[in-house]
Amino acid sequence: MGIPLEQILIQTINGLVNGMILALVASGLTLIFGIMDVVNFAHGELVMLGAFTAATTLATTGNFWLALVVATLVIAVFGALLQVTTLRPLLGSGSRTPQEVALTTILATFGISLVLQKYALWQWGPSARKLQEPLTGQYTLFDLQYPWYRIATALLSAAIIGALYLFLKYGKYGIWIRAAIQDRVMAQAMGIPVPLLHTAVFAIGAGMAAASGVLFGPLAGVTQTIGADFTLRAFIVVVVGGMGNLGGSILASIFISLLEAYASLIVSPAQAVIFSFVALILTLLFRPTGLFVPTPK
Repeated sequence: MGIPLEQILIQTINGLVNGMILALVASGLTLIFGIMDVVNFAHGELVMLGAFTAATTLATTGNFWLALVVATLVIAVFGALLQVTTLRPLLGSGSRTPQEVALTTILATFGISLVLQKYALWQWGPSARKLQEPLTGQYTLFDLQYPWYRIATALLSAAIIGALYLFLKYGKYGIWIRAAIQDRVMAQAMGIPVPLLHTAVFAIGAGMAAASGVLFGPLAGVTQTIGADFTLRAFIVVVVGGMGNLGGSILASIFISLLEAYASLIVSPAQAVIFSFVALILTLLFRPTGLFVPTPK
């Protein structure tokens, strides 16, 4: 017996919605790796902190959109402080080889992720928190009720990613960031303050992670473990899309989310994650530079 067309279309929408939220996380992670060569294992915990910050703000103000803005700004500032106090000293050590710097930053960010998890457990407790959806209406799609909030989440995520693209392409500081990504040494020789760019990029990535956590909160609740799931999926996306390739990470986010959505039609959602790992393994075997990296001519 075949799968009904209605279910396929519903899962397509679910995949696109989840893909845009994942793209918001992966874009920040890719941007940080592209300019700093830092694999940030604490990125998922920034998602978690953003969601909890929004939950606290929402409980105080009752305004979801204000909570989204506050959480994004607070975690962006926190990310900047984290980069200045923890990562900048490791990156600025000229006595270490690039391999040693990469290893120390991986260990540092992994340690930070553990600290942030325990802090969240101490500060907010073990119970899950649910963010109230700002849009409660639904519309009928093939005799099924589909929430407007999911559509709004995808559109808002796309708008944030679009704003990042415009900033990087046309903004003065965005051009500086792209120059530092292409050639860090030459950019610094031309007078671009690369250390400050590192801090700014880390803050942007942290803010985008926080925004994705806030947007995802009403869909699945907020717990101390949501960061680990986002970190794992974001790293799959970054590898499949191509390390440091911003456009590739966005396309890979949609690809991986659609793959899991379609797989859940034939297996359970928990088993559908296996298909993402299969895609990761095949990418590493046959196209390790990434599926969405242009082939050099």
